[in-house]
Amino acid sequence: MRQIVLDTETTGLDPAQGHRIIEIGALEVIGRKLTGRTFHVYINPQRVVEQEAIEVHGITNEFLQDKPIFEQIVDEFVEFIRGAELVIHNAAFDIGFIDHELQLTRKNFGRVTDFCTVLDTLMLARELRPGQRNNLDALCRAYGIDNSGRTFHGALLDAELLAEVYLAMTGGQTKLELATQHNTAQQGLQQNWTPVHNKQPLRVIQATAAEEQAHKQRLQLIKQPLWQ
Repeated sequence: MRQIVLDTETTGLDPAQGHRIIEIGALEVIGRKLTGRTFHVYINPQRVVEQEAIEVHGITNEFLQDKPIFEQIVDEFVEFIRGAELVIHNAAFDIGFIDHELQLTRKNFGRVTDFCTVLDTLMLARELRPGQRNNLDALCRAYGIDNSGRTFHGALLDAELLAEVYLAMTGGQTKLELATQHNTAQQGLQQNWTPVHNKQPLRVIQATAAEEQAHKQRLQLIKQPLWQ
């Protein structure tokens, strides 16, 4: 399955109040391994970023002034995520903003769910860890994932952390590796194999009748054996 682990940063909390996306970070995972393909862009929201939001992600209005608007990057973005399963923490928030941006472009993209499926890792975490804190920082602590570099929220960094959290929650693997690294490692193992030719067949020694009887007598001395 092709999965895209995705996160966004925004000017505020509610697209219905005119808030916009200012950063998208996404990375591609196939077969539970990174492919090396990423999508990362900062976006000029054409409005002011609220101070409360700046305190969360550290992205200022001055920084965004020369960045492309969403309509300029939308085609590349949609092509990157099309046909994938999106893995998002608190997916309703990000999908709500993306759908809002798609509608503003008037390019007939429809909604995200028209061309992608969505997996919400927050809902998954609540099923696995009921009654516990399940934000990204809490999940990193719970699964032993280093998030010490997360001074501010950042879309690509958060997507990378979420990918590790998702793998840990769903299969025990806590470190992502590039698929090319995995293939190289497998090739290295194969190169170190030493073929053995003309090997003699293994010698099979059967127990004697006396040995089988002694074995039965020994088993009778065991109290409440598991096989009974």
